[in-house]
Amino acid sequence: MNEALQAPIVSQGLAMTAAVLLVFVSVIVAYLSTIEWKDRRRRRRSRDRN
Repeated sequence: MNEALQAPIVSQGLAMTAAVLLVFVSVIVAYLSTIEWKDRRRRRRSRDRN
């Protein structure tokens, strides 16, 4: 009976971990995309000046 009570806790823990990782990866991808976009703009401006 003890295992039956722990299974939902483990399942909830895994689901929470997966949700946190999904949010973390999404934020990192958005951050890197923004940095790359800003860098691309900066390189274009630098190239247009020369």
